[in-house]
Amino acid sequence: MTSLFEPRRAARLGAVQALYQMELAGEDAETVAAEFIDHRLGREPEISGGEADEEFFGSIVRGVPHHQVEIDRSIARVLSRDWKLERVDSILRAILRAAAFELIARHDVPAKAVIDEYVELTHAFFSGDEPKFVNAALDRLAHRKRAAEFGETPPDDELQF
Repeated sequence: MTSLFEPRRAARLGAVQALYQMELAGEDAETVAAEFIDHRLGREPEISGGEADEEFFGSIVRGVPHHQVEIDRSIARVLSRDWKLERVDSILRAILRAAAFELIARHDVPAKAVIDEYVELTHAFFSGDEPKFVNAALDRLAHRKRAAEFGETPPDDELQF
């Protein structure tokens, strides 16, 4: 029996790969989402990790460009002053953007689950300190975007949706 988390995990993995492709090839979300859904997602285990939640996948792939300005500003705000988003590895950028989208626009997914899922996903691509980097960045971002879930008051400069 497949749990709800497995299709969403596969959707997240596919979404990160689709966002990476969009950035590198300069393709739009609709084209890439359609390509992944028609030819890759759930059909190539090495691409998606198994059967994927296509609706959830599409939500991320289409949502990131829709919220791109807010996502990139939010990520930049939580990075160390020594780091610029442009300097971050392109796969890490895709991971951070997908997770930031969920934190900003998918309030049906608890912030802690978003962090855990994307840190775990980072392990699929990296074996060094990158998962710790993602964990730290997403934790800071979650506390800004979802302060109430942590029993905190949102920062004065943070919009709450």
